[in-house]
Amino acid sequence: MSSQFALGHIPALFVATATTFGGLMPFFNAEHAILEFGLPQRIASSKPAQSVMILSSARISTLGLTLFVFYFQEKLAAVDTIMLLLGYVGLVDGYVCWLEGVPKKAMFRLASGLLIAGCGWFGLTEGA
Repeated sequence: MSSQFALGHIPALFVATATTFGGLMPFFNAEHAILEFGLPQRIASSKPAQSVMILSSARISTLGLTLFVFYFQEKLAAVDTIMLLLGYVGLVDGYVCWLEGVPKKAMFRLASGLLIAGCGWFGLTEGA
C-alpha cells in the first residue's frame, strides 16, 4: 500500500477491487454475470454472449489489477489516468444497456463511469 494513504485513495481502491473481482464473476457463472450487469435474459442465456462476457471481463479485471499495481508502486498519476479512461467504459456500458432496453441500468452505468472519470480527471488519487 502507498506509504501515504489518504481518503482520496478510497475511490481508486474501490474501483480496483470492483473491477478485479467483479470481472471474475463470469468465469463462474456467465449467465448470472450478464444479468447482474443489467442486460436482459435473452442475452444472458445466449452461449455466444456468455463467451464474449468472459473475454470482456478478463480485460476489465486486468485494468483493475493494473490499478492495484500502479497504486502499490505509488504511481498515483497513472492510477488517475486509468480512472479517467475507465469513463469510456462506463459510456459504452450505458450505451449498450440503453440499446437493450434497460434505461435505469444505462443511466447507472453512465453516471458511475462519469464519476470514476471525474475522480481521474481531477487527480483525486494523486492529489490526496
